[in-house]
Amino acid sequence: MTNEQISSPTARQEAVYTVTELNREARHLLEDHFPAVQVEGELSNIAMPASGHWYFTLKDENAQVRCAMFRGRNQFVKIKPREGMQIQLRAKLSLYEGRGDYQLIVESLSPLGEGALRIAFEALKNKLHREGLFNEEHKRELPSLPAHIGVITSPSGAAIRDIISVLKRRFPAIPITILPVPVQGTEAAPAMVQALQVANQKQGVLSDLDVLIIGRGGGSLEDLWAFNDEKLARAIFASELPVLSAVGHEVDFTIADFVADMRAATPTAAAELLSPDQEEFQALFAAYQNQFSSLLHGSLKQASQHLHWLRKQIKHPGRRLQEQAQKVDGLELKLRREFHFSLAQCRHTLKTQSQNLLQHSPLSMIRSRHQESAYLLQGLHRALLQHLRGLRMQLADMSHALNNLSPLNILARGYSVTYDDKNQVLSSCRDIKAGASIKTRLHEGELISIVEEVTPKNAAQDT
Repeated sequence: MTNEQISSPTARQEAVYTVTELNREARHLLEDHFPAVQVEGELSNIAMPASGHWYFTLKDENAQVRCAMFRGRNQFVKIKPREGMQIQLRAKLSLYEGRGDYQLIVESLSPLGEGALRIAFEALKNKLHREGLFNEEHKRELPSLPAHIGVITSPSGAAIRDIISVLKRRFPAIPITILPVPVQGTEAAPAMVQALQVANQKQGVLSDLDVLIIGRGGGSLEDLWAFNDEKLARAIFASELPVLSAVGHEVDFTIADFVADMRAATPTAAAELLSPDQEEFQALFAAYQNQFSSLLHGSLKQASQHLHWLRKQIKHPGRRLQEQAQKVDGLELKLRREFHFSLAQCRHTLKTQSQNLLQHSPLSMIRSRHQESAYLLQGLHRALLQHLRGLRMQLADMSHALNNLSPLNILARGYSVTYDDKNQVLSSCRDIKAGASIKTRLHEGELISIVEEVTPKNAAQDT
C-alpha cells in the first residue's frame, strides 16, 4: 500500500473503531442473528469456580467453542458434567468483549440423546394425563395381605433378588410367581404387556393372583425407556389386578409410575409395602387366639350354668298337671268371689245415684239459674250506665283542654306566627336576612312583609 493510498479521501472517510466498540458491535451482530441454537458435542476444560458459574469447551473432531452457563441456569441441571461427556445444549451466541472470544451462553444442558427422550416423555405424560389415566378415582387398593404376588421383571436382575429377599424376611408364607420379561430394549415393552395380559387371565397357578409388581433396578432415562411405552401404560390402566410400580431408584419416575395404582420408590420398597412384618403378624395372631380362647371358655361356662339351671326347672308331667289343676281351682274360687263382690257394689252404686238424681231435679236448678241471670243482668246495666257517664265527663274535660291549647285561640289573644319564603316557621332572627320576604299569620288573615333590619337578641337588650 502506497502513501498516496493511505492519504486518499476515501480512506479518511471510513469509520475508525476502538477495540471495545468493535467487540461490542460484533457481540450485537451475533446475538441479533443467532437468538438461540441447539448444539451437541463433547465436554472438555470444565471449570466450576466459587461463583457457581460453569465454564467449559464444547468440541467435536474438527472444532471447538467456549461456553458459559451461569448459576441461575445450571442449578436446574440434574447431571454433573464430566470430561468427555457427550451432551446436547441450548444456548445463545455471544462474544466476550473483554477478550474478543466467541462463546455460547448456555440455557439448558442434557446428555446426548436424553433431550429427545425427555421431550417424548413429557408429551406422552401430558397426553395420558389429559385422558385421565393418572386420576385417583381409577386407582385400585392394594391387598393388605396378598394371597399371591406376581412379579413382572427380569429373572436375573437385582430387582427380583431384592423382592424375594424382603418377602422371605418379612412374610415367607406369601407365594411369588415371576413372569420373566426383558426390562430394557425394544422387546421389553411388548413382553411386559403380554405378561400383564397373562396375569389377568388368572389361569392355572395364577388363579389366586391378587396383585402385581412391575419394575426393575435403576438406570438412565434411556435404560428405563421401556417403562415409558404408551401401550404398556394402557395395559397397566386396563389391568383388573392392582399394579404396584417399582422402577429404578427413588428419584426415577416413569409413565408406568403415574398410571399404576401405587408407586414404590424401589423394588425393595414394593416388597415391604405388600408384606406385613411376620413378627407383628404372629403377635397379632397370638393376641386374637388368646381373645378367642377367652371368649370361647366364657361362652362354654355360661352355657353350662344355664343348662344346670334348666335341669333344676324340669318337673314330672304328673306333678305339673296337679299343680295346674290346683291353680285352676283357686282361680275359679277367686273369680266367684270377685263376681259377687262386684255385683253387690254395682247395686249399691245404683241405689245411691238414684237418690242423688231425685235430690237434684232439673226444675229446681233451672229456677235457680234464672234468678241468678236476672240479678246479673241488672248489675251489668247499672255498671254500663255508670261507665258511660264517666266517659262523657272525661271527653268534656279533654275537649276543654284541647280548646285551650289550640293555636287559633293563641292567635286570638294577639299572638302571630311568622314564616320565611320557604314557608318555614321562624324562631330566631338569625334564620332571616335583611331584604327577605316574610309572611305573618294573624288570628284573622296574613301579612306579607319585607325585612328592613335584623336585630340580634343581645343588641336588642343593650338598646
